[in-house]
Amino acid sequence: MRFRCKIVDIGCLNNFTRVVNTITKLTKSCTLRLTSSNLYFILTDKVANGGVSMWCELCQANFFDEFQMEGVSADQNDIYLEMVPENIARALKTAQNAKTVKIKLTNKHCPCLTVAVELPTLSSTSRIVTHDIPVSVIPRRLWNDFKEPTVPDFDVSIYLPAIKTMKSVVERMKNLSNFIVIEANRTGEMNLKIETDLVSVSTHFKDLGNPPWVSDDASQNSTQERDPEQMSEARVDIRKLLPFLSGQQVNPNKAICNIVHKRMIHFILLQDDVSLQYFIPAVA
Repeated sequence: MRFRCKIVDIGCLNNFTRVVNTITKLTKSCTLRLTSSNLYFILTDKVANGGVSMWCELCQANFFDEFQMEGVSADQNDIYLEMVPENIARALKTAQNAKTVKIKLTNKHCPCLTVAVELPTLSSTSRIVTHDIPVSVIPRRLWNDFKEPTVPDFDVSIYLPAIKTMKSVVERMKNLSNFIVIEANRTGEMNLKIETDLVSVSTHFKDLGNPPWVSDDASQNSTQERDPEQMSEARVDIRKLLPFLSGQQVNPNKAICNIVHKRMIHFILLQDDVSLQYFIPAVA
């Protein structure tokens, strides 16, 4: 297995740093999957067991000036690594004014992602700061645990309001309850609600719009037959929702919320060169 890449363009470096910082807010450890065309940051906590899951996909050509990798074999040209994203985020903090950033898979007492940051100097000699980030290589027999998630058979799909606005609303609500109800319908309305023995608070958004999903599934056809005014809802843990809203640095062109009634919230953020999916299970 071999992997090395290089970033020279400062805009690409800033974009990559923002993605890594976003992942860091969502999870303490994740799986990094490397292919010849894409990078994936994957978190596969079982939603059925109450855990969140995440799938972030990056097109490598939009970030790296050079990108070379050789996977396990010619027919399975992938590399799967278990890593702590915060370690890469710390390394990239030293790279804000870098001339180049090189990342490669090395073996220094243990497998590492080595990040070499070339910094500008006043003299002709270059100054290089190197970070060795320990990783674990995931064996091929476990790769099936990290498959791309399918979009769930949702009851309602709706565009999100401005994430900063939603974040400020949820932050205020978290002082009153640990749980929040997100509900929406197919006429572009979304409500954020908390209900306790002492207080009931709700915030209403209108005219958000509904994505024009195209599907032949019977489940999606049944969605089309629903009363457009009918609300679908899911009650989720605020502590699992807030990191998603607070850590957002991707600046998406589109932000979508899919609701599986009383079962799950599925968020999709789409930018030109990044897509991020985040799944939060509902609680009773």
